[in-house]
Amino acid sequence: MTTSTEDPATPNAGAEAAPVASGEPVILSERTDDGVLVLTLNRPGRHNAWTLEMELLYNELFEQAETDPRVRAVVITGAGRSFCPGMDMAVLDAASSGAKPYPTDQLPPRTRPVDLPKPVIAAVNGACAGIGFNQALMSDVRFAVPNAKFAAAFSQRGLVAEDGVAWILPRVVGFGNASDLLLSSRPVTGTEALEMGLVNRLLEPEELLPAAVEYAGRLARQCSPYAMSLIKRQLRDDQARSFAEGNQDARALLKEARKGPDYREGVRSFIERRPPRFEGLGKGE
Repeated sequence: MTTSTEDPATPNAGAEAAPVASGEPVILSERTDDGVLVLTLNRPGRHNAWTLEMELLYNELFEQAETDPRVRAVVITGAGRSFCPGMDMAVLDAASSGAKPYPTDQLPPRTRPVDLPKPVIAAVNGACAGIGFNQALMSDVRFAVPNAKFAAAFSQRGLVAEDGVAWILPRVVGFGNASDLLLSSRPVTGTEALEMGLVNRLLEPEELLPAAVEYAGRLARQCSPYAMSLIKRQLRDDQARSFAEGNQDARALLKEARKGPDYREGVRSFIERRPPRFEGLGKGE
């Protein structure tokens, strides 16, 4: 896995249209034995630029992940030199000319990492801008390589911060850093992203995906899927509540959690000094 050194704001400039190898989907999907679903954006010839086909499959795979109890965590990464530099330039060009090549009003919101009641880890291996930036930002944890490039490149396109990014970004990096990134559209490397709190960990290219999958696997093996789903909800909802309101909600959630089998299993596994055996979260087959 290598990193991109190009400007993520214009990753497709001068690029040849290179289709995905015949028979390969635009997103690769693989589930590990311990329940980690690895989703790899797979248009390396176009730096994994976003398309309608990719979005439809992305939503479908997240829907499957939500309902499949065998999936306990999700890792998102990109094939080749990039994570995702945003919308494919062909789509942007058509849309800026007044065409409607992309039925955004007929698609669900691009908030699947936030909405999924299971942990999502982004393994950012290169250029990460636009929709790619949004999806990484909405993930619960972000790993990156030092030379990855992040850009909230909306102002340079005459657009606003999409998909709730203006709500999330200040809560991740602080108001000043969020203002800088959104107003300037300037790219930042993985190193600077770590300094401002945009990413949680930096790794060398060959270590990135294995580390992300191992981290997700540890969550899958050791943590209650039910508890993690509630914690994700708490982290999101408490941003708009007072401490007293958040504490009150936590007391109500705790009361319910103590009635569930995961609480009993968590305590028993600790006492018996063995790995916990939690049930998966989902509707089953």
